[in-house]
Amino acid sequence: MASSAPLCDLPDVNVWLALLNSQHPHHPVAKAYWNNAAGQRIAFCRITMLGLLRLSTHKTVMGGTPYTTLQAWQAYQAVIVLPEVSFTPEPQGIEVAMQKLTNSPKTGAPDWTDAYLAAFANLAGLRMVSFDKGFKQYSGLTLLAL
Repeated sequence: MASSAPLCDLPDVNVWLALLNSQHPHHPVAKAYWNNAAGQRIAFCRITMLGLLRLSTHKTVMGGTPYTTLQAWQAYQAVIVLPEVSFTPEPQGIEVAMQKLTNSPKTGAPDWTDAYLAAFANLAGLRMVSFDKGFKQYSGLTLLAL
């Protein structure tokens, strides 16, 4: 972890998938983030944990070689025990914060989970890390766009 990095990051599911799958097209960038730009602490929340489990067992997402449910759990458990990784419980006020982020007429189906993660990161004081440039729409969000 880089010493000048922020205190704690909340990687999006796409970052976790790229980190854990060496065949993922973004693996080199995700690995560089982990080695050179990650915060001192790296957080999972329930959404990123579930997203990793769900998508790592998805055939298309995993390039035709999905994990079994057992392999998905093993991958998650191998990461969550690292000293720099932790599970962060949902902060109080998440629903109100998320509702504020989704009150735009432009909010649509793809925005629900991103709005939740943005609200979570804001309330918990975390830097959001993602390959998804859509997070730039959330003002006040500390974001590392990979």
